[in-house]
Amino acid sequence: MNPAIVKKLRIATTAVCIAFSATAIAQQSTTPPVKVPEGFNIQVIAEGIGSARHLSVTPQGDIFVKLNKTKNNKGVLVLHEANGKATVTLSFGNYPGTGLYVKNGYLYTSSNSSVYRYKLNSKNQVINPAKTEVIVTGLIERRQHESKSIVIDNAGNLYVNIGAYSNSCQQQDRQKGSMGKEGCPILDSAGGIWQFKADKLNQKYADGVRYATGLRNVVGLDWNQQLNQLFVMQHGRDQLSFLFPELYNDKQSAELPAECLYALKQGDNAGWPYIYYDPQQKKKIIAPEYGGDGKKEGDSKYIDPVAAFPAHLAPDGLLFYTGNQFPERYKNGAFIAFHGSWNRAPEPQKGYFVVFQPFKDGKPDGDWEIFADGFGGTPDDVAQGNAKRRPCGLAQGPDGSLYVTSDDTDGAIYKITYKKP
Repeated sequence: MNPAIVKKLRIATTAVCIAFSATAIAQQSTTPPVKVPEGFNIQVIAEGIGSARHLSVTPQGDIFVKLNKTKNNKGVLVLHEANGKATVTLSFGNYPGTGLYVKNGYLYTSSNSSVYRYKLNSKNQVINPAKTEVIVTGLIERRQHESKSIVIDNAGNLYVNIGAYSNSCQQQDRQKGSMGKEGCPILDSAGGIWQFKADKLNQKYADGVRYATGLRNVVGLDWNQQLNQLFVMQHGRDQLSFLFPELYNDKQSAELPAECLYALKQGDNAGWPYIYYDPQQKKKIIAPEYGGDGKKEGDSKYIDPVAAFPAHLAPDGLLFYTGNQFPERYKNGAFIAFHGSWNRAPEPQKGYFVVFQPFKDGKPDGDWEIFADGFGGTPDDVAQGNAKRRPCGLAQGPDGSLYVTSDDTDGAIYKITYKKP
């Protein structure tokens, strides 16, 4: 190997080792080394599968994956895992999109405008891939925040993210100094979570109920079985210093607002676009488009996040761990996959990792911690935003293993396991 390349690899590996006291590394072909805590093991079980987003793992070792972009005109993959490898055994569904969920004998998937389902047999195999049942059609798709993440509760309700087709509901989107639209009409049809019936076919957008509002865009969401409640990770707004340079400098813009974890109940309002959450002040702050100056506090009618994370890291996956394989401290805690930032410049870009947020009695307990890091490549790759891979989807295997998709480049699936000492 070229000595220069060897030197770069040694530098990158040393940097990661300094950041962690961990020993397990995943590296296969062009995949960057990924570090996980001591006692855990991470391996790449599939590569080159396409733009893999959300996924689910069956008790029989099959992995359902949704592709954000179709590959060979197919948007849903089935892989079978055996002997440390997962190979594609079936592909179907000629539509792109991100959402995927398995519940009550059905595989649910989404495009950017619809939700579908497929009947499963007793082995959790799709009975007829050509028979696509339409659950909901006509969901808003307006080029910005168009992906539709989905989850199903224990009472037969389907929850769908309808992202706001705007950064901050300005009169002229992303234009310097443009103020916010009064009453933000976007919230009438987007910027929240909509609820539908999971077992009712051919529903229209108007048949849904706006379950929660004031959420700019949600890609990672999960149903917390311990609390029987919906939790979501919001993508916070962008470009504070670009839009309002008289109020924010570039460093503030890189660190504001927080990416927030919300526990939702029907009727909740998280406050977008009128407020954002400042992790330094630990307060809801009025957005500059609506008269804020970086200090004025927002209305108390908007709910507080239950946890806050660094700005612009793009949380795309959320999973509450209910397995028994990992140590007890992980039980009922939240794993979050951060796809990574694009808009922290001139500050370094960040993210491209999976974090763990401890929970106790249904509430965050203690600080979050980086659980798996290195997907992005070298420190220079990360700082410049040239990430080699970007974590996205999370799933729990039947044995308690954790699966992670990485949707950039050519698509990969990682498997994280733990072995007791």
